[in-house]
Amino acid sequence: MKQTQGTTRHRIRIRRPRRGSAFATAAVLTVAVVAPAAAPRPALPTHPELPPAPSARPALGSLAPCALAPGTGLQMSEGIPTGRGYSRSTGTVRALNLMIDFPDVHGQGTARQRFEEFFPQTTRWFAQSSYGRLDYRPEMPIAHWLRMPRSFRAYGIKRGSPFDPGYRRLVADIAKAADPEVDFRRYDLVNVLVTPNAGPPAAHAVLSVTYADNQQAPTADGVPLANVSFVYSRQDDGSGSLRRTGFRVLPHENGHVFGLPDLYTRDGGDKAGHWDIMSEDWGAGNDLLAWHKWKLGWLRPRQIACAAGSGVFAHTLSPLNRPDGTKLVFVPVSPSTGYAVEARTEGGNDEAICKPGVLVSWVDTGVDSGGGPVTVMDSTPHGRGCTRERNVHPGLSDAPYAPGETFSGEVGGIRVRVRVTGLNAAGDYVVEITRRASGGARG
Repeated sequence: MKQTQGTTRHRIRIRRPRRGSAFATAAVLTVAVVAPAAAPRPALPTHPELPPAPSARPALGSLAPCALAPGTGLQMSEGIPTGRGYSRSTGTVRALNLMIDFPDVHGQGTARQRFEEFFPQTTRWFAQSSYGRLDYRPEMPIAHWLRMPRSFRAYGIKRGSPFDPGYRRLVADIAKAADPEVDFRRYDLVNVLVTPNAGPPAAHAVLSVTYADNQQAPTADGVPLANVSFVYSRQDDGSGSLRRTGFRVLPHENGHVFGLPDLYTRDGGDKAGHWDIMSEDWGAGNDLLAWHKWKLGWLRPRQIACAAGSGVFAHTLSPLNRPDGTKLVFVPVSPSTGYAVEARTEGGNDEAICKPGVLVSWVDTGVDSGGGPVTVMDSTPHGRGCTRERNVHPGLSDAPYAPGETFSGEVGGIRVRVRVTGLNAAGDYVVEITRRASGGARG
């Protein structure tokens, strides 16, 4: 949600509780699947004709028509480029970690133990996902619980709490309590790891939240604390089944400080499933979508192909978990929409993929965070999926298209077909992408 305090706007990113539900087929897509067959879906609403590459972004070169413009009036957009108020996501990024507790809720275990719930796992996750292009360095300058001056209850923190007044007080109190031991100017982002016994268990209510690009936040050492992630409780149901992957709540929250929106909706991961950590970070391990890796600067220009013209294009896609090869073919449909095509196989952060293949997803930069800005196309829309992993939206787990299968869609007079023609000896997927105008539209 976007919070407004007088004339000052604070951008906040709030994670909503996950809710299991049967996959509801998106009513805006036309999908044809060859082997197996799928029922057709209604077409998306008509979009404006795709214009030539914007001259305002010449550095993008041939990729300019595929770098969808950021949406306006949104709390967070899928558009490229990402706004400057977020933390940078390439090179060396220093993350300040502060473990806090309260007079009425003392720290559970030691501050070091709380820190070790997330590190070095988070650092390794970002190194793998970014192909080494993000050097994430967590620092813990204060080795003990940082006691807040007010009780936990006094801050009034609940699910969906606005920044004012509770979080503004808490951020200001954290800055004051950490001074003079911490020089906030040294850090690119702040992680506040709250004692896990403050607030309800994560299985009951998810309090974890990120305030990103919040330039009106309280200052410390002369800089606004504009990109701060708060993590509460533990992602553990008591059986220990989630302990190995529970750290991923932090990469999810830090995804917001890097400018990535939430992909889940009020129904949970019904739009993107477990194909991106910004959709589901509980249960099965999963990476980020190739579109997000481009947005974060983790893909080289040569690893992206832009199919903006009319015709038939052949590409070879290297699985996303490997650093080499082409990772993304994007097919723009309008200045704010298009299809992303990538290969996903088990390996790296994609440790729980049960059906490898070519993933096709619809990106719409006009849809806000938490509204479903990315929709994964399901190759088996009437199936139940191939995983029973806890907390994963199962209906999309078998979404990728295997060799011999075809995705077809028509949007705003543009017909798009993605045919998976084969799998080579190196494990790369060969695809044939067709983009043509239908009727009187021009492609």
